[in-house]
Amino acid sequence: VAVGSDTMVTVDGKALGKPRDAADAARMLRMLSGRTHEVVTAAAVVGTDGREDTALNVTRVTFYALDERDIQRYVATGEPLDKAGAYGIQGRGAVLVRGIEGDFYSVMGLPVAQLARLLQARGLLEG
Repeated sequence: VAVGSDTMVTVDGKALGKPRDAADAARMLRMLSGRTHEVVTAAAVVGTDGREDTALNVTRVTFYALDERDIQRYVATGEPLDKAGAYGIQGRGAVLVRGIEGDFYSVMGLPVAQLARLLQARGLLEG
C-alpha cells in the first residue's frame, strides 16, 4: 500500500504553492495578512491491486493582520520556504493564525482522520 498527501493554499481563486524564495514567501504572507483563505489537502491510498481511494479536505484559515516586521521576521526563520502558502501552522507560523474552520491536521499537510478512514475501509487499520 502506498499513501500520499499534498496541500495547497488558495486565496482570491489563486493557488499558492511553495514559495520560490524569501521575497516570494513575503509576497504570499502579505496576500494572506488579515484575511481568510482555504487550505485544500488531498490524501490517497493505492493498493497493490491498483485500487485508489482518495479524500479531499478544505479548511478555512484566518490570519491576523501582519505588519512588514512580522513578515520579515517570520521569513528570516526559513520556515516558510518549503510550505504551501509560505507558512507552517505546526511551527512558528502558528502565531500568524487567528483561527481555523475545519481540520487542523489537514492544514498541517496530512488529514489524519480521513486517512485513517481510508485505511480502515481497506481493513488495514482497526477502528
